[in-house]
Amino acid sequence: MGQTVMLTGMVLSAMPVGEYDKRIQILTRERGKVAAFARGARRPNSAFLAAANPFCFGKFEVYEGRSAYNLAKAEISNYFRELAKDLEAVSYGFYFLEMASYYTQENMDGTDYLNLIYVTLKALLNASLDNRLVRRVYELRILVLYGEYPQVFSCMGCGRIDELRYFSIRHHGCVCPRCVNGEKAIPMEASVLYALQYIIQVPLEKLYTFALGPAALDRLDAIISGYLKQFHNHKFHSQDMLDKG
Repeated sequence: MGQTVMLTGMVLSAMPVGEYDKRIQILTRERGKVAAFARGARRPNSAFLAAANPFCFGKFEVYEGRSAYNLAKAEISNYFRELAKDLEAVSYGFYFLEMASYYTQENMDGTDYLNLIYVTLKALLNASLDNRLVRRVYELRILVLYGEYPQVFSCMGCGRIDELRYFSIRHHGCVCPRCVNGEKAIPMEASVLYALQYIIQVPLEKLYTFALGPAALDRLDAIISGYLKQFHNHKFHSQDMLDKG
């Protein structure tokens, strides 16, 4: 066994390998997204039986193998077991994990992505928050971390910072009435503009501390889903169930 490394992270995915093993993908603070083999994790008496599953958050002691890490020990502080009791919530959860996997890579600082997925899963467990709002907040905020997100602080046409009443998918952000030029842009209430700006710049611990009325949420939904479809057209496997719902 080589030198071990202690990583703090969350299991994003797990797949069976051979008769008793699992290959897990972990988003870690220290080394970004890493793959690790959990030997014997599918045996009934395995120490990794519960730890080598999606949503498990904690400390993972690993050592390097030829093509991946090997799990030596796991200390799980949160299994997010409550998600399993709610089919809708767990479906959103898997979608969030898949997005995190798509936008991260090995040998990067995974701190911000890991913190975002953690507080987002916590938000899913908050009965007072609409899961649809949690989804759109997470999607926009992960785009901020990735560095490709819409301009919502000034007009994409003239640069003015007031009267931002429309969102243009084609122009990658907000436009004022003067610059909309007959385009089929999405009209925005002030609350929707504020929500977009809030999601982008607020500290993480305050990210899920607001709510929107049904009409405003529908508008936010249309803006973020339209933007993702136009500029980040990647189809996630876990997205099908959400979109059908």
